[in-house]
Amino acid sequence: MKESQDNTTHFGYKTVETDKKASMVADVFHSVATKYDIMNDLMSFGIHRLWKRQTIACSGVRAGHKVLDLAGGTGDLTAKFSELVGGKGQVVLGDINNSMLKVGREKLRDLGLVSNIEYVQMNAEMLPFDDNTFDVITIAFGLRNVTDQSKALRSMYRVLKPGGRLLVLEFSKTDNEALAKLYDMYSFTLLPAMGKLVANDSESYRYLAESIRMHPDQETLKSMMDEAGFEQTDYQNMTGGIVALHRGFKF
Repeated sequence: MKESQDNTTHFGYKTVETDKKASMVADVFHSVATKYDIMNDLMSFGIHRLWKRQTIACSGVRAGHKVLDLAGGTGDLTAKFSELVGGKGQVVLGDINNSMLKVGREKLRDLGLVSNIEYVQMNAEMLPFDDNTFDVITIAFGLRNVTDQSKALRSMYRVLKPGGRLLVLEFSKTDNEALAKLYDMYSFTLLPAMGKLVANDSESYRYLAESIRMHPDQETLKSMMDEAGFEQTDYQNMTGGIVALHRGFKF
């Protein structure tokens, strides 16, 4: 969500000062980091693993590639990319939140994945890399938490190599009315209760539900990627449009 003319933006359903959103989002993820993986499984009934598997299948990542897993959190995508790029490739797990990076680093090291992974704390709006650095960039369930999404997309475009691709996996909008009603009931009733029970934090999960509703729909995000310079942009809906995988190329 791009900041408005009066220097305010959305934090869930609240309107907040633009320069305060990043720290507010940081507080949410500091709070949920240690329970993030188990809550992902509970919240999605494990389906998030299928969404991520499809993202990997569409990534085109192969041996020797350099990959940026942006907002990579606890490293689910990074783990698979590390295997795919091999010893001559590299994966950068980037996240603005150091609590999430710490959990991701510990998990991946426990899996024995150490030789080709780098961990960098970074802001998606100002990626700290040279132009034309990465073959592939992924951002899974992180774009909606970025203050200025258009600026972040332009930053991703800049650091992609010509021929590279961006994959954005994010919650989106379903046009199935019955599914939408069921999803709203789940998101605003069961999800905060689950957050309270498992993570002792209902408010963070209420924010996460609200942030999903404030995120641009499929066609709007596709247009934003076009405006950032990406070509051949498209998307595929999953689980009735509750989640969408957007793809764009840099030529």
